[in-house]
Amino acid sequence: MKTEFSGILFDLDGTLLDTALDFVPAVNEVRLQMGLFPLELTDIRPHVSHGAKRLVKECLLVSEQQSKFESVLNALLDAYERSLASHARLFEGMDRLLERCEYWGLPWGVVTNKPKRFTEPLLNALGLETKAQCIVSGDTLLQKKPDPAPLAFACHQMQIEPGKTLYVGDAERDIQAGKSAGMPTAVALFGYLSSNDQPSLWKADYELHKAEDLFSILDPVQDKKSETI
Repeated sequence: MKTEFSGILFDLDGTLLDTALDFVPAVNEVRLQMGLFPLELTDIRPHVSHGAKRLVKECLLVSEQQSKFESVLNALLDAYERSLASHARLFEGMDRLLERCEYWGLPWGVVTNKPKRFTEPLLNALGLETKAQCIVSGDTLLQKKPDPAPLAFACHQMQIEPGKTLYVGDAERDIQAGKSAGMPTAVALFGYLSSNDQPSLWKADYELHKAEDLFSILDPVQDKKSETI
């Protein structure tokens, strides 16, 4: 599949940014309060893309049916706010890709289920907030992914056609949302997938083993430009 793209949209955690290390002190702070032993990055990483509620269930062992779920969730969010951007970074190769997008005049943005409370300070800390043409957080609209509305909204904000906008994500809901929005999709296999995930069944248009793989799926005009950089 070869498409001349008009823009690129990224999921945040596990796709554009490697944020998992920020969650380790947050999760373990709450586990300590609960009398639980600390977890390693490898225990926490597969759940990061699925949000704070998944972290509460899988890493703090509290289900949504338990009365203390909301208080534990809020404790985790407060702890995460304190560790926000302490270790987060662009995935390897993403800095070069974003530089190329700027050179090509190819707009890019972020569509995440992460609340604005965390999204904007995180991007600002990494110097990305003013570079992204559009930032859609989990509470920007009433709908979240896998609903396609946030992606359609982002395309409208950037004044680009969904059919010519690539959406890159590392979770099944990302691919579902992109397809429902009529967008070509790419799954970031370098992201926070677990051993239970089966990305081949998600039927994304592209599979990315590293960020640099995005270069090979750009349109011929952009590929030709890249040779001069």
